[in-house]
Amino acid sequence: MDFGAYAAQPDDALDLLQGALLIAQDEYPSLDLRVQTARIDELAEPLRKAGIGALPVGDQIAALAAHLFERWGFRGNEQDYYDPGNSFLNDVLDRRLGIPITLAILYVEVAARAGVAAQGVGFPGHFVVRVDAPGAPLIVDPFRGGGVLDGTALGELLERGGGGREFSDALLEPAPVRRVLVRMLMNLRSIYASRGDYPRLLVVLDRIVDLLPDAPRELRDRGLLSARLGAPEAAMEDLRHYVCLAPHAGDVAEVRRIIDQLEQSHAAAN
Repeated sequence: MDFGAYAAQPDDALDLLQGALLIAQDEYPSLDLRVQTARIDELAEPLRKAGIGALPVGDQIAALAAHLFERWGFRGNEQDYYDPGNSFLNDVLDRRLGIPITLAILYVEVAARAGVAAQGVGFPGHFVVRVDAPGAPLIVDPFRGGGVLDGTALGELLERGGGGREFSDALLEPAPVRRVLVRMLMNLRSIYASRGDYPRLLVVLDRIVDLLPDAPRELRDRGLLSARLGAPEAAMEDLRHYVCLAPHAGDVAEVRRIIDQLEQSHAAAN
């Protein structure tokens, strides 16, 4: 299945690991998703055999932390946070380094195979994992060793990355798979844009639009980038779509001017 076909599925049919590996396959075209999935299976197997799914929730979390972060040495890449490899799950498995969202995906997938119900949470500024427990969910930070975050720690995270948002329980709701993948891609988008790596940036924008076909900002940016890379027909299609979706946006007049220029140049060339 290619990414476009994957993204066209209903939300409840989207498999998180498959989506994450398809993103990695853009960078590594020969990547075998079955082999990478088997690596996750093997990583989880000792926990499954140990039956940690039957333990109290706190012991489940402790067992996952000891296995993933102590025995296997997975950790957050604080020295080179913006290395694109941190966003590719095969690289994370190879190097045992990642960013919050990829380490969270690894955690969730290993936990599921071990019988532990864990889900990713798109907390502002720092992706975390939720493990439901009697009374209240426990929030785990795979980027920093898989420890449990209490209310104070969550408040500090929100203060650093929440853009002035007030804390609410809604911030701890599980993130749908589609949104997790978009967030992964947004990280890559920022990295490639800052590096001026436009061919890779275009692929990332393609993937975001695959997942969110009517996302105005991404359509506009892909259209502008297509024009820059010498693909006027693709650029005009995206920019026209953007104008239809956001007719009152502040930059619509400028976008219309760019469309006119592209139409004139394209007509003259043909």
